[in-house]
Amino acid sequence: MNKDYWSGKKVLVTGGAGFLGKHLVPELNSMNADVFVPRSKEYDLRKETDVDTLFKEHEPDIVVHMAVHGGGIGYMKKHPGSIFYDNTMMNTLIVEKSRQYDVKKFTGIGTVCSYPKYTPVPFMEEDIWNGYPEETNAPYGMSKKMLMVQTQAYREQYDLNGIHLLMVNMYGPHDDFDLESSHVIPALIRKFTDAVNTDKNEVEVWGTGQASREFLYAEDAAKAIILATERFNEPYPVNIGVGSEIKIKDLVELIAELCDYEGHIRWDTSKPDGQPTRCLNVDKAKEAFGFEAKTDFRKGLLKTIKWYKREYMEQGAGK
Repeated sequence: MNKDYWSGKKVLVTGGAGFLGKHLVPELNSMNADVFVPRSKEYDLRKETDVDTLFKEHEPDIVVHMAVHGGGIGYMKKHPGSIFYDNTMMNTLIVEKSRQYDVKKFTGIGTVCSYPKYTPVPFMEEDIWNGYPEETNAPYGMSKKMLMVQTQAYREQYDLNGIHLLMVNMYGPHDDFDLESSHVIPALIRKFTDAVNTDKNEVEVWGTGQASREFLYAEDAAKAIILATERFNEPYPVNIGVGSEIKIKDLVELIAELCDYEGHIRWDTSKPDGQPTRCLNVDKAKEAFGFEAKTDFRKGLLKTIKWYKREYMEQGAGK
């Protein structure tokens, strides 16, 4: 990572107060970037007047667009309309204002959810248009796909130097542990930790356990964003991940072990598995800007569990 690239530059990080932002923003600050993180109470990124005011007041050189409305499978199923609308409006306005205010680099954070439901494994960037996304997260995945299209179109017509990163599922400290909206790893950590602390002898998990997922530690994801912003200037999307997968059944058993849970695990097979498998080919990220994930999965999980337990002890059960 090149400190000289960032030093003194005005960097707007939408979604910077969220999970990934809590890992990215400190890295940017350490390189003397002038970082601004907009908060929703001051700027509604779905409204053009608010987004215009944001850009007018802060005149960013670089925009990293991570703001998102989303969650786990259950949350996606309950809120497909608002997820599509909110993300589409935010994405469209942030890219348009980046053009209008002559932003020098735009980094859009996409998602593995944009891939077709039955993409051959490992997912190659060239396969992203070869089918429709998995139904439970299609509104989210399609809104992010349109962010990619808009970025490419603005590069072609307006010379906006925009890139699009296809981010796999992330985990780590500061994740969302609310069971109503969380993704699989924080949900499992909370369930098993809470079960141990309350002497509960059964934990319910969703699906059959046969789906597989790839998981990227958030600190690694932040480094990928920084390296791509510094070094990558091409229109095609790039996968950001680790290049390996784990079955949900094995993930559940691993997290139960790491949380010292020894009770019964009950699978609710009436609930959806989501996309059957997710595993990315990550060759382009290494070749184009030198990114490779470094964090061992077991060690990353232990760090995440330790962080949650500390928060649990500080805040009390159930908060």
